[in-house]
Amino acid sequence: MPPRRRSALLARLVVDEPGRPQIILGELRRVILDGAVPPCTAIPLREVAELFGVSHIPVREALKTLLGEGLVTHEPHGGYTVAQLTAAELREMYIVRETLENASLAAAVANASDADREELREINALLEQAIRDDDPAAYHRQSRHFHVALTRPSRMFRLLHMLESAWNVTEPVQSMVHIGRADRVRLHTDHALMLDAFLARDIDRLLLIAEGHHRRLEKVIATLPTDTGLLAPAEDISVVQ
Repeated sequence: MPPRRRSALLARLVVDEPGRPQIILGELRRVILDGAVPPCTAIPLREVAELFGVSHIPVREALKTLLGEGLVTHEPHGGYTVAQLTAAELREMYIVRETLENASLAAAVANASDADREELREINALLEQAIRDDDPAAYHRQSRHFHVALTRPSRMFRLLHMLESAWNVTEPVQSMVHIGRADRVRLHTDHALMLDAFLARDIDRLLLIAEGHHRRLEKVIATLPTDTGLLAPAEDISVVQ
């Protein structure tokens, strides 16, 4: 019998101190959120426990937490896997992200410090570099950092926690990695305009540009392939009557 193939997720877990169950949740979450393992990747409970040098119990508890966060799915006889969204669910989460972000922008502009504004400038420069390098992964990563930096000054901590959770649910898809360069360029043009409005403390213009940015995002997300395993087939959606 050929040797069992090692899980792609297992290969990316870092265990600096075996026997410490408290690090399992953070490490599993990190690997899922960095997009290194695609949706539907198996998460073998026994192998994860062996890798961390712990019993099954702390691994199962960590997976239950990730299940509640929408990052993991579980089938009674199929085990745990990285969650896979349908196209409709992905669009829904982008709507959630837009709603929460827009609700924070006025307060963010009003409360932003010089350090907050400088951080936005620096992230925008990294986005420009990602565009020049045609580096989709870097663009995806810095795009999230930009939106986080745009909203964090609001100090609306409960809202920001919900926004982070919504972002996390969409991260395994790595949307910006799978769109075309021209779309990334257009989206970055919006970022630059949003930055200008933010720095000018022009809330009305910022909200207007943000609305246009999200409409563009909706159109781009609608072009993501549904036949590559990236997104689940539409017929998998369960409709409650």
